[in-house]
Amino acid sequence: MVMQLPGVSGEWERNAGVADLARIAHTADELGFDHLTCAEHIAVPVDESGRRGLTYWDPLSTLGFLAAHTSRISLTTSVVVLGYHHPLEIAKRFGTLDRLSDGRLVLGVGVGSLAEEFELLGADFDGRGERADDAIRALRASLSTTRPVYHGSHYRYDGWAVEPCAVQPKVPIWVGGHTLRSLRRAARLADGWIPFGLTATEIKAMLSGIDTPPGFEVVLSTGHSIDPLADADRTSLRLSALHDAGATAITCSVTAESVDHYCEQLAALRELATEL
Repeated sequence: MVMQLPGVSGEWERNAGVADLARIAHTADELGFDHLTCAEHIAVPVDESGRRGLTYWDPLSTLGFLAAHTSRISLTTSVVVLGYHHPLEIAKRFGTLDRLSDGRLVLGVGVGSLAEEFELLGADFDGRGERADDAIRALRASLSTTRPVYHGSHYRYDGWAVEPCAVQPKVPIWVGGHTLRSLRRAARLADGWIPFGLTATEIKAMLSGIDTPPGFEVVLSTGHSIDPLADADRTSLRLSALHDAGATAITCSVTAESVDHYCEQLAALRELATEL
């Protein structure tokens, strides 16, 4: 519902309401799923509709709402575009979410790829990779303290109060992307990698050439929608292939014709996942 992609999202999602969203999140929470995700695009060019889709719910508002309808599941941004925000803006807004959710934030971040959106927001597109590296370092220094201090290549601050801050002593940071550089960035500066647009074979090859730190998360996506009820065998094969590629967690898109069907699919998926 919160990110409607061409060829992935069901028709019913266009007219679904917040009660449906809350029900899905609550169901996933009760079934023991690991995380809910929400992506960030502030404005998307209309001519991108066929490739990216146009519906992107705001991650802070959405995950704040879902925090009140869940109790244990992680709330994951997938991803916040670093170049659109000052690190202290992210630390304040999402640190507050971490407090409201009793420490359930996972901060997924990305460099960004939509040049038109950068231009619209007055953000620099060129050099965004180096700026993102510095922003991740700044976030690491700032998310869990009310008196952040950081002196880096692009961001420098001292003497400011940011209250409240995150309640987790170390908020997990995952880096999105589809390049070897994004994996290196994640292994060097963050706690996990959430690639997109890559095959399981490509991901496995990339991971084989990188030394990742202990506890490093590799969060892979099913990509296309899976159908646990109608095609359990193919769903199991897809989950196994991602597991074999190095996944420590899997973000799943499921085929559904209604909110009831979606929740039934989640229950079926949970059963299949326990067999891996």
